[in-house]
Amino acid sequence: MSIIYINYGTKLQEITYEIMKEANIKAGLNSDMTIGIKPNLVVSRPAKEGATSHPEIVEGIIQYLQEAGIKNIIILEGSWIGDSTQKAFENCGYSALAKKYKVKLVDTKHDNAIRKESKGIQLNVCESALAVDYLINVPVLKGHCQTGLTCCLKNLKGCIPDSEKRRFHTLGLHTPIAALNAILRPSLHIVDSICGDLSFEEGGNPVVANRIMLGFDPVLLDSYGAQLIGYDPDEIVHLRIAKEYGLGNYISDETNIIELNSQNRPLVNIKANPIGSLLSKYIEEDSACSACYASLIYALDKLDRYKGDRIKIGQGFKGKKIKGLGVGQCTSGCEQYVKGCPPKASDIIKILENL
Repeated sequence: MSIIYINYGTKLQEITYEIMKEANIKAGLNSDMTIGIKPNLVVSRPAKEGATSHPEIVEGIIQYLQEAGIKNIIILEGSWIGDSTQKAFENCGYSALAKKYKVKLVDTKHDNAIRKESKGIQLNVCESALAVDYLINVPVLKGHCQTGLTCCLKNLKGCIPDSEKRRFHTLGLHTPIAALNAILRPSLHIVDSICGDLSFEEGGNPVVANRIMLGFDPVLLDSYGAQLIGYDPDEIVHLRIAKEYGLGNYISDETNIIELNSQNRPLVNIKANPIGSLLSKYIEEDSACSACYASLIYALDKLDRYKGDRIKIGQGFKGKKIKGLGVGQCTSGCEQYVKGCPPKASDIIKILENL
């Protein structure tokens, strides 16, 4: 389905429940299903640092599922090589979550592996991920030092054993990621775009956007996410291969984007955007939404150096005729501005590179 739902806010459990209700997810469920939830717990670091999925989002998912009559829910994940999934479950809030809602935690590092063939490649996939009736993928939208982007497609690497994670790199990483997605095919993706890291999978440079996204096509979501953080979708090799494999479609003018609470987007909190404080010398901000500000931060970070005047951004510029460059629909009165509400970092980069 060429549709993306987006919700904004800081009450993460509530906005997750709300977006699932808006998308009428329960229509595709039945009480006999075993549902697996796959967050991103690549390392044992709290979600606020930009690497891991917020437990409040998973809590909203569980609440929605249990109210829909689902009794068999598991949370499955395998942290990256060298880190402990059990430690991540504990330190990232998932052990407490599982106890509260009586759901099972599965460490895929200790799971049985089943040999599968996909696109001419033999892959070992964790049995628990294959066994569920309905898999919900809960990735973090963030940068990655090797692949540029990690989101829906790459998040499924947590569903293979450590030995296979090593082998993925010997196979070139991108092709096996796409091939794995041809095997597992999650039923639903809920993207944590609250404060994904700027460029590294392990966190440390979070960029606060305060949004979540829901969809059924991982290629669609990843292509949109790529643009949000400053890439053309074709620059992300595993994304391009997944599209060639027929696993989904790129974002286009025909994509139906349904936004919830867009009128109440949280305003930017500079302290919550530590990398933003370093780039603030290039920005003139007045009541900017966090999602809009995040796009500008991603764009500025990807430029080698910005030499122009300070860039206007925020609702405070709405309706004003101003010299210089603005970012976002609220700055349409500027001599030049980047359209969008919020704009995509990829669009901002194109304008800045031509100044």
